[in-house]
Amino acid sequence: MIPLARRITAVCALGAALAACGTAGAPGPARPAHAQPAAPASPSASRPPLLSPGPGGLTPVFEHGPRTLGKTVALTFDADMTADQGPRAASGEHFDNPDLIGTLRTLKVPATIFMTGRWAEQYPAQARSLGHDPQFEVANHSYSHYAFTGDCYGLPTVGADRMRQDVERAYAALRKAGVPHALPYFRFPGGCYDRQALRALSGVGVTAVQWDVVSGDAFATDADAVTRQVLEGVKPGSVVVMHCTHSAAPTTEQVVRAVVPELRRRGYRFVKVSELIGETNGHR
Repeated sequence: MIPLARRITAVCALGAALAACGTAGAPGPARPAHAQPAAPASPSASRPPLLSPGPGGLTPVFEHGPRTLGKTVALTFDADMTADQGPRAASGEHFDNPDLIGTLRTLKVPATIFMTGRWAEQYPAQARSLGHDPQFEVANHSYSHYAFTGDCYGLPTVGADRMRQDVERAYAALRKAGVPHALPYFRFPGGCYDRQALRALSGVGVTAVQWDVVSGDAFATDADAVTRQVLEGVKPGSVVVMHCTHSAAPTTEQVVRAVVPELRRRGYRFVKVSELIGETNGHR
């Protein structure tokens, strides 16, 4: 867990990709009328582990699991899409990456997918498939991938008075697409947050999930370089951030094919973020 006031930023390559994902307009209205203020918008039947709130009830932040409980690593993939990218998707640009998901299934690698509501609306069949596959867990990445702080790689921003609404709108979009139990985990767009953002989400009942290994897959053309960066960064309990958006991360599937067998050779076991959070709860 990292200091609550700390604002996480990724490396420049990741920042470039995130900035390219957002260009205009604020997310539309729509706090779902049935959202419950003190609980996750879409809890599962078996409640997943959460971190305890921070000082003053602030939303807790998770960066990596325990370093001393064996060689576990969580691969996470951001499914980014903004509200204004529909025309680009309609013209043939791929904000999805079915080959990557197929490779994860073939290699039997569990993973956590942080999905924007807009991505789920664009690709409901894929969202539903992921949401019903026990190999994966789906979590919240906001509705439109707009930043929750200022100065976040040029992303448009969500006002403090609309942050909670944006998260709840994303859960509503995931449910509508057929994801029955999106987890109560939230990844800030761009990895950017501050105390105001943590306070705004404190009543939603989520744990904010960051990472300790930046893959560098955003807009990368050299899969070998990305592979090296991941392998050099992974430690026991690591959370690796990658992307399942082919247009912004075209080498990721190739990277996974190289990283998975090598980490297994080194003795690592792949887990979902929920398992790392569960381990962290008993080893603070």
